[in-house]
Amino acid sequence: MSYVACEPDLVVTRRVDDAAPFEALRNPAFAGGGVVGLMSYDAGARPATGERGGDWPDLMLARYPALLAFDHQTKEVRAVGRGRTEAQAREQAHRAAAWLALARAPTTPSAPASAFEGETAGDVYEAAVADVVARIAAGELFQANIARAWSGRLAAGRDPFDVFLRLSVARGAAYGGFWRLGDRAIVSNSPELFLTFDEESGRIEARPIKGTRPRDSDPARDAALAAELAASSKDRAENLMIVDLMRNDLARAALSGSVQVEGLFKLERHPTVHHLVSTVSAEAAAGFGPAEVLEATFPPGSITGAPKHQAMKVIAAHERPRGPWCGSLFGWGLAGDRNLTASVLIRTAAFEQDDTGWRWRAQAGAGIVADSDPHAERLETGAKIQALREALAG
Repeated sequence: MSYVACEPDLVVTRRVDDAAPFEALRNPAFAGGGVVGLMSYDAGARPATGERGGDWPDLMLARYPALLAFDHQTKEVRAVGRGRTEAQAREQAHRAAAWLALARAPTTPSAPASAFEGETAGDVYEAAVADVVARIAAGELFQANIARAWSGRLAAGRDPFDVFLRLSVARGAAYGGFWRLGDRAIVSNSPELFLTFDEESGRIEARPIKGTRPRDSDPARDAALAAELAASSKDRAENLMIVDLMRNDLARAALSGSVQVEGLFKLERHPTVHHLVSTVSAEAAAGFGPAEVLEATFPPGSITGAPKHQAMKVIAAHERPRGPWCGSLFGWGLAGDRNLTASVLIRTAAFEQDDTGWRWRAQAGAGIVADSDPHAERLETGAKIQALREALAG
């Protein structure tokens, strides 16, 4: 499903000095659905790291009374309206349906940024990876996801939506999206599901990604890279560690004995990379709604490490606050149902507007394990950021 919405009738933000951010999700005003939210990585990492910094709110929530829901399997679109009365809801649905008459075929804009500059040199990242490998050898942890960052500004008069259009034309991802709220915007090309939660059935499902190889323009070489990933004991072990972590996280919100691993190491092909993806499911315990499920499992295990709290401490030693990156963009009850779908905000650029235009920041990370090679891990981050690099700077 894909969704289009604008003009929220209720917006709530929670910053680092506010009360626990997850409490806002329990606001009765959001119980009727139509909610889009963004939880920053740092909101979930703070109990482990103690960090209070960062420019982004912990949580941003917006409720949309009118939206369009596109079903890609049935090729249908549904106008959804919400209101205090049936008449108000119907009016909002008509308003959403009218947007279809305004639709036009998108054109691909030129690259909106002139440069794509790393915030630190490549050898600094390799030194961070080497430090994590040494910590693993010393028994401090088993795995940690360590990231590099790039930042810059869009050209005068350019907009983050230009970046989203450039990504979507040829490289749209299953959990990608564009969301702007005030002077902040997110452009995500994420292929990764954090979790889904169906309130009616109680089913929770997570699909963590671990294991990556770049795509290649030569079909034979591309197939060889895919086969290499599928057979890699290192990547399978890395994936399995995160599957075990996600089993533990889901168990905090699940009926005893209901957590299951439904699939391991499925090879998925994306425009710039191959990935290994596994599936973990559970049945929610009584009293667990979307807020409780998110709070029990956040931040996503695939972008922290194992053990989770220690990995977040190690990440904080090498990175500044992540902000939205590796947090989650989620929709709650968008199609008139009781479903929560939350992505992992990888392959994502965060934008902030000031008096002179838009500045942006993007990150890419790699899961570091005992036998990680620092240079190879740096090359992996380059492959992961490639689609965003091209969308921003050509």
